[in-house]
Amino acid sequence: MTSITPADFKAMRFICSAPNPRAFPEPAGAEIAFAGRSNAGKSSALNALCERTGLARTSKTPGRTQAINFFTSDQLRFADLPGYGFAKVPPAVKAAWQALIEGYLATRTTLAGVVLIMDARRPLMEFDRQLIGWGEEQGLGFHLLLTKADKLSRNQQLNILRKVEREMPDASVQLFSATKRQGIDEARAAIAAFATGVNEQVVQ
Repeated sequence: MTSITPADFKAMRFICSAPNPRAFPEPAGAEIAFAGRSNAGKSSALNALCERTGLARTSKTPGRTQAINFFTSDQLRFADLPGYGFAKVPPAVKAAWQALIEGYLATRTTLAGVVLIMDARRPLMEFDRQLIGWGEEQGLGFHLLLTKADKLSRNQQLNILRKVEREMPDASVQLFSATKRQGIDEARAAIAAFATGVNEQVVQ
């Protein structure tokens, strides 16, 4: 694989929405999964990384999405996992989401890493921790994206960053703001490292 460039992100396009494993597209190249709680800013982060307004749709009803949305470019493929943790969703639906997410993470042969989106004001909630622990048991690498960092002061940002780094030493962690375009290059570099299997920077 040649170096991942910003063009690989900007060229990202929607492939399909898969409500179950039978609907997954055929594996092709390195695939990065994006996971996170409902309202953590996952769609906004994906759109900012790809510089594509509306690529990942933001639902007006948190927790509504019950499928994995797949996107692709020449060298990258993204899997946008359903948001989890929304309180008003029935328990049976929550269980189905968890089974879909864990089934995908356990069986997808081209999965190169997971970007876990967390609101910087509320990081490492219960299911975040469960997902990281379960994924690491499967040998998956995690990059933790602390979104909406612009809602915090600089001191608060640094304190949260250090706290998450201490608690999750096996994952890479960064601050991110889609609104302020903070952390886009750093996130792209982490994704490139997952995709290529080496710790390389995105070519600018």
